[in-house]
Amino acid sequence: RTSPRLLCVATQQKNTGQNLEEDQSQSQNEQKVEPSSAEKMLTEEKAKLEEQLKEVTDKYKRALADAENVRQRSQKLVEEAKLYGIQSFCKDLLEVADILEKATESVPKEEIKDENPHLKSLYEGLVMTEVQIQKVFKKHGLLRLNPVGAKFDPYEHEALFHAPMEGKEPGTIALVSKIGYKLHGRTLRPALVGVVKDA
Repeated sequence: RTSPRLLCVATQQKNTGQNLEEDQSQSQNEQKVEPSSAEKMLTEEKAKLEEQLKEVTDKYKRALADAENVRQRSQKLVEEAKLYGIQSFCKDLLEVADILEKATESVPKEEIKDENPHLKSLYEGLVMTEVQIQKVFKKHGLLRLNPVGAKFDPYEHEALFHAPMEGKEPGTIALVSKIGYKLHGRTLRPALVGVVKDA
């Protein structure tokens, strides 16, 4: 038979053991609920780094897009320079073409006979030169604008005068004073025209 004193000691030890387990589990729960200061610092540092990564990625994507835009713009400028680089040279040659045209028009057709071989050969030479220069213009994308009967377009034509004309629709071109030219679809020199207006 165990003495009451031993029972008290055993109960006390048992209670102390339970208390120890409860204290340990309680301290573990407290540790789980409240993270240590080191864990807090790491979490904050992680959030900062993620934010920085997001910013850097965004800046990188923007820089890539900007570089692509610059590349496309540069490529377009180079292509336009290839197409329109001869623009001022073409403008100068237009005067030569105009003079050739005027020269061929000024020769009286009734004078071009076999009896007048010098004039005939000169006229034929002028015509051949004019045809050749138009071929060269066409090869390089320079096209004539002779818009008689077409609708007036302020981007391609320059109106010298407006006059009423019977049998012609108002707003159409009745007379071309000077031929116009386009270089690769861009008006290089507008045609100088007379436009029909309402009577």
